[in-house]
Amino acid sequence: MSESLTRYLDPAILARVGSLELKARLIVEGFVSGLHRSPYRGFSVEFAEHREYVPGDDIRHIDWKVFGRSDRYYIKQYEEETNLITHILLDASESMTYVSDHPDERGARPVSKYEYACLVAASISYLLIHQQDAVGLALFDDRVRQFVPPKSTSNQLGAIVQALENPGLREKTDIGRIFHEYAGRLKKRGVVVIISDLLDDLDRIRKGIEHLRHSQHEVIVFHILDHDELTFPFQSMTLFEGLEASDEALVHPPALRDGYLAELQAFLADLRRVCLDNRFDYVLLDTRDRLDVALSAFLAKRAGSLRR
Repeated sequence: MSESLTRYLDPAILARVGSLELKARLIVEGFVSGLHRSPYRGFSVEFAEHREYVPGDDIRHIDWKVFGRSDRYYIKQYEEETNLITHILLDASESMTYVSDHPDERGARPVSKYEYACLVAASISYLLIHQQDAVGLALFDDRVRQFVPPKSTSNQLGAIVQALENPGLREKTDIGRIFHEYAGRLKKRGVVVIISDLLDDLDRIRKGIEHLRHSQHEVIVFHILDHDELTFPFQSMTLFEGLEASDEALVHPPALRDGYLAELQAFLADLRRVCLDNRFDYVLLDTRDRLDVALSAFLAKRAGSLRR
């Protein structure tokens, strides 16, 4: 069971699955099946007291230490905590449509940055809703295009998936502006999950991040880049076209590779530093990365915020 589910943590395999809602379920169940302990337990509830076991109770909640002392079965009862509302900010700008035009080493079709971002967003939403937590979604480019208010109802995942599958127009991005706008919109302290390629002016991003931090939100940044963007594998003469600009250039890639990769690493280092300075979690994701990387990072952040 574990192997059959955990294979769905591979984005290339998930690309062949039908609906995004089904993909989210497969990702989360695959992630859970790969753990010794369910990530659901302990993130939204705290132990309160014991009660005697009755037939039909989940045996996973039996306190075996108490059984050892009393030779009787008791169930650990839990009480709900007041959890932070989670807001997912997902970049739907034109640069997120980029996808490698060549298959990976296994011959599988790569997924675009936007497709990968949707998998991350839908998986986190599925997980939170099944924990009875509230989650909402904002799709943005240079402004918020779609907004799904945070809810914990059973039909919330459908609303989020519908928005993800119909993002509308994709224009140039303005990440700094979106962060400022959202920091002002959120009246209650919460968890903010940012999913973007973050291809924008770093100083504008920094100022927006500082605004979110000033509002005391818990923030986790999933920085999604295509494998090509991270490795620059091009060999022959290539015409590069700007995704959010009309510029284009015909170049010989080997002559540019070292300079490009050096600039990229400098940008990533600066971005990590900005997030670290503001106590944000930063996770760089390659579109070929398994999705348990994203879920593990989110759950670690979530656990830390609930322990405060």
